[in-house]
Amino acid sequence: MNNMKAEQQYIELFAQCEDLVCRHASEVMNAPRAQALADFERLGFPSVKGEDYKYTDVALAFTPDYGININRLDIPVNPYDVFRCDVPNMSTSLYFVVNDSFYDKELPKANLPEGVYVGGLKTFTEQHPEIAARYYGKAASSSKDGIIALNTMLAQDGFVLYIPKNVVVERPIQLVNIFRSDVDTMANRRILVIMEPHSEAKLLVCDHSIDDVKFLSTQVIEIFAGEGAYFDYYDLEESSESTTRFSSLHVKQEASSNVLVNGITLNNGLTRNNYYIELNGENAETNLCGMSILDKQQQVDTYSHITHAVSHCTSNELFKNVLNDRAVGAFSGRIFVKEGAQKTEAYQTNRNLCATREARMYSKPQLEIYADDVKCSHGMTTGQLDENALFYMQSRGIPRDEARMLLSVAFTADVIDHVRLDVLKDRLHKLVEKRFRGELTKCASCRICK
Repeated sequence: MNNMKAEQQYIELFAQCEDLVCRHASEVMNAPRAQALADFERLGFPSVKGEDYKYTDVALAFTPDYGININRLDIPVNPYDVFRCDVPNMSTSLYFVVNDSFYDKELPKANLPEGVYVGGLKTFTEQHPEIAARYYGKAASSSKDGIIALNTMLAQDGFVLYIPKNVVVERPIQLVNIFRSDVDTMANRRILVIMEPHSEAKLLVCDHSIDDVKFLSTQVIEIFAGEGAYFDYYDLEESSESTTRFSSLHVKQEASSNVLVNGITLNNGLTRNNYYIELNGENAETNLCGMSILDKQQQVDTYSHITHAVSHCTSNELFKNVLNDRAVGAFSGRIFVKEGAQKTEAYQTNRNLCATREARMYSKPQLEIYADDVKCSHGMTTGQLDENALFYMQSRGIPRDEARMLLSVAFTADVIDHVRLDVLKDRLHKLVEKRFRGELTKCASCRICK
């Protein structure tokens, strides 16, 4: 197959529909499209011949002819009817994106503090063009990644969380991304989070697919944490085996800010998660965690790049994967400590369990350090369940399958323990146990609320 074939259909689509794409978006979103098109034409999709994408054939994933809702036709679904979120003690302000359009026909009575904006990206960029232009596309550059360029070319809406200076939002904000369509569909999603100095908030993003057709999503998340800001980003993927997701999350942190990113994949088809985090102010701290539970022929490919640009910053990174059947996992993590970034503390850990001989896990931790007064380490292990522990548990009357499930749950527990929201932490422990028991099949409603 000619590798440019996959790219060509998107270049032609944009040429034919540029006016429509722009008409249903805003000036701020339209401004970078020409450059994004030029970048996409130059870069194309990342190649399996390159070091960073050698386990994921991007061009193959984008080759099918997916429908894209450029005309912004209404999708016949009321997510508030479909999804009932009533977790005991977990009171969230609940918002929806259907495919890649913010659902604004019915909004929660959130009682948010004055000045806070939670809502659609198109509306935000129209109402606050100066703020939006300062941040939109400024963390996720289209110049280095063809998928980001494609997303920037085609995105027409998305989700924004804007917290003004010194404002604390106590109640967690929940965004549910719903894939809903009768035909194979592609969505180009954007999330923009602006945390002004000394603000605080927590955002939980859940992905769900509620139809049996094929779905493809590109997703670009940009998070700006001002001085002293405190922000949690939780990503719970519970889609379907016919869903392919390419997600790229970019964080820029200023002095004394604290950001937690925790991504959990419970059900999916093919997922690629990129994480780019820059620590640009002294005493900034970042915690990056993730886990996946994979079986059948599911695949999760994780890439992370944490840049320590200045001194006295801390990063902790932990990723775990449990693979069954013929599942495939990949992890490539790089910690980059710039010259002069003394007193850096950076720790990276990747642990993996392969429950079958057919499962495959590829891991490549990397440190690149140009400062001499630092504490940095990385560790990686891939193995199978401890036979001695299994034998011991069976000798105590626990059936082998139950013992395997309990050991697997215990293996993933520390990723969930990084969650800084007790009710969500409890819910995730239960969801993970259900997943290992095989009880989380095709998602028909918001599982976090079951």
